[in-house]
Amino acid sequence: MVEKYINQQRFENQEDFNKNFKINVPDNFNFAYDVADEWARIAPDKKAICWVNDRGEHIDFTFKDIKEKSDAAAAYFLSIGIKKGDMVMLILKRRYWYWFAILGLHKIGAVAIPATHLLTKKDIVYRCNAADIKAIICVGENPVLKHVDEALPDCPTLKYRLTIGPEVPEGWADFRKGIDEAKPFVRPENVSSNNDIMLLYFTSGTTGEPKMVIHNYEYPLGHIVTSGYWQNLHDKSLHLTVADTGWAKAAWGKLYGQWIMGACIFVYDHEKFTAADMLRVMQDYKVTSFCAPPTVYRFLILEDITKYDLSALEYCVVAGEPLNPIVYETFYKATGIKMMEAFGQTEMTVTIANYPWMEPKPGSMGMPSPAYDLDLITADGRSAEDGEQGEIIFRTDRVKPVGLFMGYFRDEELTRSVYYNNVYHTGDIAWRDEDGYYWFVGRNDDVIKSSGYRIGPFEVESALMTHPAVVECAITGVPDEVRGQVVKATIILADEYKPQAGDALIKDIQNHVKRVTAPYKYPRIIEFVNELPKTISGKIRRVQIRGEAKK
Repeated sequence: MVEKYINQQRFENQEDFNKNFKINVPDNFNFAYDVADEWARIAPDKKAICWVNDRGEHIDFTFKDIKEKSDAAAAYFLSIGIKKGDMVMLILKRRYWYWFAILGLHKIGAVAIPATHLLTKKDIVYRCNAADIKAIICVGENPVLKHVDEALPDCPTLKYRLTIGPEVPEGWADFRKGIDEAKPFVRPENVSSNNDIMLLYFTSGTTGEPKMVIHNYEYPLGHIVTSGYWQNLHDKSLHLTVADTGWAKAAWGKLYGQWIMGACIFVYDHEKFTAADMLRVMQDYKVTSFCAPPTVYRFLILEDITKYDLSALEYCVVAGEPLNPIVYETFYKATGIKMMEAFGQTEMTVTIANYPWMEPKPGSMGMPSPAYDLDLITADGRSAEDGEQGEIIFRTDRVKPVGLFMGYFRDEELTRSVYYNNVYHTGDIAWRDEDGYYWFVGRNDDVIKSSGYRIGPFEVESALMTHPAVVECAITGVPDEVRGQVVKATIILADEYKPQAGDALIKDIQNHVKRVTAPYKYPRIIEFVNELPKTISGKIRRVQIRGEAKK
């Protein structure tokens, strides 16, 4: 399948990749028809999804099954009045109904808005009114149903509430029954063009209200790099990405690129994460490829991984937050597998990554994707030299990358603040070493300027995480009359160290950081806390920590 959309499939090295990789975008590309349904035509019995839940249930879906169910979903949507351009929110956790629903929406040209089940009434009201959401399809359980019902009076555009049950409260429609009883689907004319809105994601809101990121129908093709050259998938892969379907990470690892490469998506539908259960299902179902954020890997390495037969596992990748080298090294010693890190945002696909032909450097994001014209720009507008920090930007004057967002929905001013003069500014700071590898420093707002030095929070956090007392931490800058800013560490301690919290432990942690990294980067202020402020996606809200420090 992938060979239809790229000039060359296999590459010997980074030079070959940079020179010869190109995505061929057909007119009126629609992933649901051109990939999912095409697999159903040429290989109907090929396995598309292996779905397992934490109650021991297991269902396999072939591409023939996927076509039938998504056709039925599309027909049902049309029958109740959902049409091209309508906004539909999906709150479906890891239930397999998600795949039927999102493909059904693609087939009629409606806009899919994946969302997390952690949304409160306030969150739902904000999203419905910001995007004029017409329908919500969600799991049949509380508090999700309750929050949607509570939000309804304040959401004038919300006409349809659909649930997958098994409980179907009054005022709700049964999505399962709707699919089962749907009339035969007839593909509408002019379903979509490449520049129509296909997906809308609300960002996690680390610095303010969530932004509305919109992607067009070309977006899935941008994930050829994600799946084929970062995740290194092939048509025999069984790939597990640890992500709720409400997050953009699911688009990276649970749908588009995976099926373009012909891989089978492994879905572990669990309510509560435990490392032992995750390792057990990977062992029992012979998962070959695994993707998770560093937090998940940190839990995995606390288990005795050698107790599990992971011989089928071929490849592991990591993204979502910077990777601490200590996690990389510990996992490698336990499994013999080198974790391949990557960088991207909700606004794009993978833009920097470690590829199969590369030897990863623990903690490095890797090298740029040839699909994007990347540069590092210093504060005075120069292209950064090796070893010099700069903001990651993407130039689009020659061609707009396949996979880069269309902008922020209904907010031209916000879009222009980051995307102007054919340049998209990520707001992320990095540096490049002499071998061409890129290293993450931090968000521009998070970089600490102290006594003339620019200190990235990630490097200090990585040093802190190697101290046995530190379970989790966040580095922020605190105003200082002499130095401009000083480094502050907000730390969650391991239980056995909590009784020792005091000046002696603070001194020990400070000295540890001085030994592990440059001495000027050590935290002059340390605060022990029981929890860190986070977004609903689990990202640390450093802006809130900084705000609390000013009070």
